Amino acid sequence: MKHTPLNRRDFLKTFGASIAVTTAATTLASCTVNANRAPQGLSQTATEMEPIVDPQTLEKPNLTIGYVPVNDCAPFAIAWEKGFFRKYGLNVTLSREASWATSRDGVIFGRLDASPVVSGAVTNARIGAEGARHAPMCAAMTIHRHGNAMTMNRAMWEAGLRPWHEYNGDLETFGRDFRRYFEGLPADQRIWAVVLSSAIYEYFIRYVSAAAGVDPLSEFRVTIVPPPQMVTNMRIGAMQAYMVAEPWNTRAIQGNEGIGFTFAQGKEIWRGHPDRLLAVMESFIDENPKTYRALVKAMIEACQYCSKPENREEVAQIITGRSFTGARPKTCPTPTTITPDNLPSLPECATKFTGPGIIGEYNYGGFDGKDRTIADTDTTIFYDLPPDLSEPAHAHSTFLWRSQSLWLMTQAARWGQIREIPANAEELTKKAWRSDLYREIAAEMSIPCPTEDYKLEPATAFIDQKPAPRLRRLRRTICPPCPNAPPSSQVQELLANTTTADLTAKTARSPTPTPPSSTTFLLTSQNLPTPTRLSCGDRKASG
Repeated sequence: MKHTPLNRRDFLKTFGASIAVTTAATTLASCTVNANRAPQGLSQTATEMEPIVDPQTLEKPNLTIGYVPVNDCAPFAIAWEKGFFRKYGLNVTLSREASWATSRDGVIFGRLDASPVVSGAVTNARIGAEGARHAPMCAAMTIHRHGNAMTMNRAMWEAGLRPWHEYNGDLETFGRDFRRYFEGLPADQRIWAVVLSSAIYEYFIRYVSAAAGVDPLSEFRVTIVPPPQMVTNMRIGAMQAYMVAEPWNTRAIQGNEGIGFTFAQGKEIWRGHPDRLLAVMESFIDENPKTYRALVKAMIEACQYCSKPENREEVAQIITGRSFTGARPKTCPTPTTITPDNLPSLPECATKFTGPGIIGEYNYGGFDGKDRTIADTDTTIFYDLPPDLSEPAHAHSTFLWRSQSLWLMTQAARWGQIREIPANAEELTKKAWRSDLYREIAAEMSIPCPTEDYKLEPATAFIDQKPAPRLRRLRRTICPPCPNAPPSSQVQELLANTTTADLTAKTARSPTPTPPSSTTFLLTSQNLPTPTRLSCGDRKASG
């Protein structure tokens, strides 16, 4: 491929002005919609919920909570419509956010008390990653796992690319198809879109591309597009592919908008990954401890409700409403406002877009007339984990694993968004991902939790299925005499293990995977993009 590589900083300088104008126009256009479309009145079901917490005992019972019009707004919709907020003494105003950036920034700048954020936003706020705002943001729970997918346009289909599961794990063949397509494109058309910079969707796109042998730092650029605008932007040719939460993948496939197909669900890239976290500022927890506990309890109950198979169709129906995703076929005669009170009258077509990601009949689409619908009950995981997802005892979806926050840090380092993995990574993770606080709150609800904060991700959880090599204790082998020791050996070992599927065989600078030379491997500057390192000073660790 003969063209001038465009790094992240050059791209921001070159295209920053146009992006700023586009974003401003988008935000202004969406602000008016936000005020009118957020739900206003409680349903009869919600008003009949008997509070078990007296609002007068809470420091701040009146809260403004954000959500974004994608399927994972479901727990917020259920907490509102079913009265779980009311149950725990909370008077909540929901704010329909224009994008994941406004959802994050609303919390940081105090417009929102709490809001869901894309996985990576909390971690990167703590470490000050490029593209993220540096702020003391916290999360004590996951809203859901999975629930997202990569959509590719019709041209990629016609070039021979197919859904990942049809490659049967053959990364080499997929890589050949993927490289051939990108090699034939002009540089200015090599564009992928995600919903937020420096977050898990961007990392997934770069991860898959590197695994396929395409250097994602020089061969294409990543742009930011709000979820509801993905389909329109693909239709006009603004990108080749995008990654977003449902229902904006399902809307693109043949039989709906007909502009693309689903290449892979996020769970096929990293099975069990956290997708959304409930974000607040650290000061909110400190100043409103009782209120925060009430909020987390309400959201846990909402996630439990969404998780039950018998509730899934109802959940898909509720979020179809204009107040939430507004994703319903134009030809489907549904009422403007959808609440638990009028669900029985809804036609079956109401959940054509929201149903696949919630109920589980997931269609990857395609342009050859073949039905690619798969019964997939873990497309979105709200609380209960599927039996084949290996987790420690008492694990459930809303529990946060701090080791996964560390994985996100390694991705920020790998793609040049931070200069190095912080020496105090464990401390930062402890402040950002409050699994300790979650255990306390869950215990008050008689919910048992895992006793550990870190776990190893099996190699089979990742799309490239790289084996996890044996590791020595990093504190001893990297820099024993250093006065400022790196995180504990346990955490460093977990850090390296959780990223071996990514970091041991590929680097951001080397499109062609190169296997490690031995089974003992360390996370060093030799397998992270320069100048990232875990060693002290300029010394490199030896394996």
